[in-house]
Amino acid sequence: MMYLYALGFSFLLVLLLVPIVRAGALRIGFVDRPARRKVHTKPVPLSGGVAIYAGVIATTFLFLGDSPIFRAIAVGGALLVAIGLVDDAFKSSGREFPVWPRLLIYIGVSLIPSAFGITIAGISAPSRSAMILFSPGWAAFFTALWVFSLINMLNFIDGIDGLASGVCVISSFTLFAASLIGNQSVTALIGIALAGACLAFLTYNFHPARIFMGDAGATFLGYTLAVTAIEGTLKGATFLSLFVPVLALGVPILDTVIVFSRRLLEGKGLHRADNLHTHHSLMRWGLTQVQTVSFLYLIAAVFSLMSIVILLMLR
Repeated sequence: MMYLYALGFSFLLVLLLVPIVRAGALRIGFVDRPARRKVHTKPVPLSGGVAIYAGVIATTFLFLGDSPIFRAIAVGGALLVAIGLVDDAFKSSGREFPVWPRLLIYIGVSLIPSAFGITIAGISAPSRSAMILFSPGWAAFFTALWVFSLINMLNFIDGIDGLASGVCVISSFTLFAASLIGNQSVTALIGIALAGACLAFLTYNFHPARIFMGDAGATFLGYTLAVTAIEGTLKGATFLSLFVPVLALGVPILDTVIVFSRRLLEGKGLHRADNLHTHHSLMRWGLTQVQTVSFLYLIAAVFSLMSIVILLMLR
């Protein structure tokens, strides 16, 4: 019952907050303007990440209280939302924010979970008869690599209406289910709070979108999903259970692999924005925005079901 309350509270809070932050963004001209690489044709407010962050943090604190994972998400998330808003402000004014300040913040934030004791501590054999424990340095490195990757991967797929928020709904419910199966009540609560926030935001963000989450929202979602996955399934994973979070977050991971491969083959910089993402390709093949998003939702759902099946097989 607690999980239903958390889901409802998170959903209602974000549902109420989005119109407020949207109106404020329109008033000050904080919008994403149409451009050659973008698919929208009208200016759209960029402030959705603020509502998502507030909804997730408020729900988590209300139902969990103070804890290391709450602090990790709150502190790291605040830094990401802050730098994301700066980046979005540059976009709103038609300028490009330098990559290095963002990169340094992302690296710093990726180290925060380890500071609160949330690390990928090691990996065991499928039978759990033996476990390879990582040294503190290697544990921090693998943790930071996972977190840094997810921060960027969620940001990469936030390219058309409803894609990032909808995929996060599916991923959050998957991590919630995985946490329940593993008797991890804390991460189950965070997963359901994240699902409620993303589901509420999706009601405004599905095509035609009335608001975007911006870099502030996309990076925060990637970070929170990454931290939740570590605490829920990766702290002392078996080799096979590593596939659970990877599949649960399969769409952004697969998209990043495809895009980076194509950029390398074409000799482009890995950080350069382009039209090589999966959703761009699907739309060039003739799919509408709604059809493209629906297809990728289906892929995300299949990956998520596979992850749950693997987890049940390991029980």
